[in-house]
Amino acid sequence: MGLEMIDLFAGCGGMTAGFVAAGYRPVLAVEWDLHAAATYAANFGAGHVRWADIAAVEVAPRADVIIGGPPCQGFSNLGSRDVEDPRNQLWKQYLRFVREVKPAAFVIENVDRFLTSSEFGLLQAETRRSGLLAGYRLSAGLLLAADFGVPQRRKRAFVIGSRVGAIPLPGRTHEQWHGVRSVLSGLPERPARTTLPTSFVEFFGEKVPGRFKSADLHLGRNPTPLSLARYRSVPPGGGRFDVPEHLLPRCWREKKTGTTDVMGRMRWDDPSLTIRTEFYKPEKGRYLHPQWHRPITHQEAARLQGFPETFEWCGTKIEIARQIGNAVPPMLAEAIGNHVRSALTGESIEPTCRLC
Repeated sequence: MGLEMIDLFAGCGGMTAGFVAAGYRPVLAVEWDLHAAATYAANFGAGHVRWADIAAVEVAPRADVIIGGPPCQGFSNLGSRDVEDPRNQLWKQYLRFVREVKPAAFVIENVDRFLTSSEFGLLQAETRRSGLLAGYRLSAGLLLAADFGVPQRRKRAFVIGSRVGAIPLPGRTHEQWHGVRSVLSGLPERPARTTLPTSFVEFFGEKVPGRFKSADLHLGRNPTPLSLARYRSVPPGGGRFDVPEHLLPRCWREKKTGTTDVMGRMRWDDPSLTIRTEFYKPEKGRYLHPQWHRPITHQEAARLQGFPETFEWCGTKIEIARQIGNAVPPMLAEAIGNHVRSALTGESIEPTCRLC
């Protein structure tokens, strides 16, 4: 049984990629960022994509499921029912789609602290008889991407709302975690280029950089001799506290405590930590390659997120990095999509693994 879905705040389409792999058909995607919307359109078709402020998009298609990750800021003011309040506008719009489309289920993704916030409490309150989510039952919790075949210890909050009885979050599909070796091995030590190819494509009447293949994203940097010396001093699993004092910047020398992830190096046989939007900067986290003396490349970050090699990208280096870091890992989304589909249709769906 095929199910139709709407993706709100769709980004580059990580969540859609997983749900499509689980057998869903996207009928509408809404994304305000041009380059992210272009990447989505390059992979799933432009016909159902709306590059627009979500408030300007009319709810038209029916759908079985709505997915998306509205920003958590501002939801605390939802109770005011002030449609013009910019702090709650995005949440208002997400709930507007749910209220008007009346999908059998919806899925919300957010940062892990969302579940302990006042915003989440207000979301639960909207399921009361007079609320915007009347008739829906919610299940919520934290899911770790590594438990679903993704070589990354990325923890995120998920909420599943259902009109057909509560749908609990899925249980882990993988007892054994995959290390970064499963996706990083075999790529060249030295990327051949530091810039994207000169290429443009048109989407929504606008010219944007793209379409770029996965191999186009294996981009290097030009570190200074000092940066390279720092990289070389960090062992597998190590971080800034392994860097000799004479190589440290003043701010690190004067701060003897704090996170160990800064200037951190991955281990081949462990999952990475969370891939964020500035993964190409070792000073931002544990982003040094497990073997080579360089940060991971855009292609490697996309692999750690679980994007297939066939995925195409639009935008500048910085914009594509932001798309990669903000995405829901497709393999995690696929597991959620299969779980929801099974609950809605009664189908028995065996989990799959692309890396096994």
